Amino acid sequence: MSDGKSGAGDSNEPEMKGWLLKWTNYLKGYQRRWFVLSAGGVLSYYRNQAEMSHTCRGTISLHGALIHTVDSCTFVISNGGTQSFHIKTANEVERQSWVTALELAKAKAIRAMESEEDEETETAHAVPSEELNVVLKEIAIRLENLRTCYDLITKHGAALQRALSDLETPGDDIAIKTKTVNERATLFRITSNAMINVCTEYLKTAENQGQKWSKMLQQERGHRQRLEEMVEQLAKQQRHLEQQAHRIIPNVASSTSDDEDNEFYDAQSTTSPTFVSPQIDDSFILKYQNRSCFIDRTGSSSETEGDELNNKSEINSTEVKQVTVIPEEEKSVSEIVETMDETDRVILGNGRFGKKSSTLRQRRTAVPNKPNYPLNLWSIMKNCIGKELSKIPMPVNFNEPLSMLQRLTEDYEYANLLDIAAKCTDPCEQLAYVAAFTISSYSTTANRTGKPFNPLLGETYECDRTDDLGWRVIAEQVSHHPPMAAIHCEGNEWTCWQEFTMTSKFRGKYLQITPLGSSNVEFPASGNKYTWRKVTTTVQNIIVGKLWVDHTGEMEILGANKASGIKCHLTYIPYSYFSRDAQRRVKGLIMNEKNEAKWVLNGIWDNKIEIAPVISTSGSENSPVYKTGSYNIIWSRRLPPPNSEKSYNFTVLASQLNEPEEGVAPTDSRKRPDQRLMEEAKWDLSNKEKVRFFYFLVL
Repeated sequence: MSDGKSGAGDSNEPEMKGWLLKWTNYLKGYQRRWFVLSAGGVLSYYRNQAEMSHTCRGTISLHGALIHTVDSCTFVISNGGTQSFHIKTANEVERQSWVTALELAKAKAIRAMESEEDEETETAHAVPSEELNVVLKEIAIRLENLRTCYDLITKHGAALQRALSDLETPGDDIAIKTKTVNERATLFRITSNAMINVCTEYLKTAENQGQKWSKMLQQERGHRQRLEEMVEQLAKQQRHLEQQAHRIIPNVASSTSDDEDNEFYDAQSTTSPTFVSPQIDDSFILKYQNRSCFIDRTGSSSETEGDELNNKSEINSTEVKQVTVIPEEEKSVSEIVETMDETDRVILGNGRFGKKSSTLRQRRTAVPNKPNYPLNLWSIMKNCIGKELSKIPMPVNFNEPLSMLQRLTEDYEYANLLDIAAKCTDPCEQLAYVAAFTISSYSTTANRTGKPFNPLLGETYECDRTDDLGWRVIAEQVSHHPPMAAIHCEGNEWTCWQEFTMTSKFRGKYLQITPLGSSNVEFPASGNKYTWRKVTTTVQNIIVGKLWVDHTGEMEILGANKASGIKCHLTYIPYSYFSRDAQRRVKGLIMNEKNEAKWVLNGIWDNKIEIAPVISTSGSENSPVYKTGSYNIIWSRRLPPPNSEKSYNFTVLASQLNEPEEGVAPTDSRKRPDQRLMEEAKWDLSNKEKVRFFYFLVL
C-alpha cells in the first residue's frame, strides 16, 4: 500500500479512533499506527497522535469499499484493488468493534453521497418542501443504520447460539468452548450497544423533528386562519362598497335640469338588489352578434363538445349590429293595468282556460316550512373553490326539496304561452311568444337560491298535468358524470324537449352555472320548430350577505323546418349598481328569413314581457332605427303565495311537484328518501341519507 500525504487532517468529529497494527511491507511487516474513523466515512491513519494536526499518512473512503475478515484478529479494507488496508487488532473483540463501526460509517457515506446527488439534481428546481425533504433523508439515514445494526445482531446472535450449542455437547475442550462463548457474547453485546446507540439517535431525530413539525403546523394553521379572516374582511368591504354605490345611483326618472347627474336616491339596506314594479323604457338600443349556431336537420338536438357537428347545417356570422328601437306612441297606464290584471287572474288549478272542473284532483298549495338550521357557508365553500359543484357532497342545508328533474319541469309553468303560439299564423309572432316562454322559465329564480338535488343515474320524474294545465312531462337522468338529463313535454298543440347538462364553478364570492344542452319546441300543425340554449346563471354573495341570482348573456332562438331562417336575438343585461336602466332587463329582436326586423321584445325576466311590431325601419344597415307600434304585455309573473319565503320561496306549482303520487315508477324523484326527509324538515336524517347515496355512487 502506498501512503498518501495531506496538509491537514479531517475536520469532522471522529466516530472512532485507536491504535491498530497496519501491514506496511515485507521488511517491516505490521507497524503500529493511530487510526481515526471520521463521520464523513473516511478512515485515516497517522504514525502517532501528534501528527493529526499536520501529517496524514493515508486515507481510504468507505463509500464503495469492501470490508472482509481474514481471521479472528485481522480484517482488510479494499476499494476495488487500487487501495487496501490490512489491519490487525489485539483480539477478536477489538476487531469486531472496528468492523461494526466501519460498516456503519460505510452505510452513512453511501446515504450522504446519494443525498448530495439528489440535492444537486433539485437545486435548479427548489420547492417549498425542501426542508421537509432534508428531514426525510435524515430519517432514512437513521433507518439504514438500524438495518445495518439489525443485520450484525442477527449474525452475531446466530454465532452465539451455535457456540452455546457446542458448549452443551459433551467433550474434553470445555475451556475452549467456554472462551468461544464468551467472545461471541462480547461481540453480541457490542453490536447490541451499537443498536441501542443508533436507536437513541433515531429517537432524538424523531423528537426534534416532531417538535419542529408541530410548530410548522401551528404556523400553517395561523396563516390559514389569517387568510380566511382577510377574505371575509374583503367580502364585507365589498358588500359595504356595493351598498354605498347603490345609494348614489342616479334617479332613473328623466330630468331636464342641468343638475341631473347630481340627483340621488336611497336604496333599502340590503345585501341583494330589490325590485318593485320597475317601469321599462320602451326606447332602447340593442347590440347583438350572430355567432356560430346550428339547426339540426335530423330531428335530434344532441350536441357535441367538438367543432365537428354531423348532419347539421351551420350558420356562421360575426357581424355586429346595433339597433335603436323607438315606440310610435306611449300606451296608457290603464292598458298596462288591464293587461296585467287579466294575466294575473290565471291561477294554477283553475285549468288552462280558466274553467275549473269538479273532477280535478285537489293538490296541495304549499310544503312544510323550512326549519331554521344555522350553518357557516364559508367553512364549507372555502374548500370548494375551483371545483366542479356536482362532485362535492354538499349538506342539504344548501338544497331545496326538489330534484333537478323537477326543477327543470318548472320551466313549463307558463306553458300557456306555447298554447297561444300554436294558434299564431305568423311565424315571427309565434317566435315572439316562444321567446317569452324561454324567459318565463327564469321567473322564479330571483329568490330561489336553494340548490336542487343532483339526480341519480337512472332517476326519472313523471308529471301528468293534462287535466288542469294541459301538458305532461317525462324526465330521466341519463348520465351522472357529467350530469345530464333528458326531458320531454307534450301539450295539446306542441311538443317540447331538451337535453340539459351544465358546468358549474365556485369562484369565491359567486357561483357560476353554464348550461350546455339545447332546448326545442315543435308545433305539428304548422311544422315550425325552434331551438335555443339557456344563458349563464350567477349566484352572488356566496361568502357573506344575502344570496341573489342573476342571468346574463345572449340567447339565439333559431327556426327550423318550415320556420327555417327566422330567428330571435335575446340579450340578458347583467345587473349593475351604476345603471340608469331597469335591472334584470331582457331585450330582443325577432327577424324573418330575409333578415328584416318584425317584432321587438322588451321586459324584465322576473316580472313581465311585452312585444311590439316593427312598423318602419330607417338608418344604416349596421345601425338601423326601428319604429314600433304599441306594446302589449304577453306575459306577467304570477305573485307567489303568502309567506312563501318560509317554504323555500316555492310557487304553487313547485309545491306540487314533489307531492306523493301512486302509480309512479320506483325510480321517480318523489321516492328519494333524502329529498323526502328534507321536505319533512328532518334535515339530520336527510344529510345522512344523502352522504350514503354520494359515497355509494363514488364506490
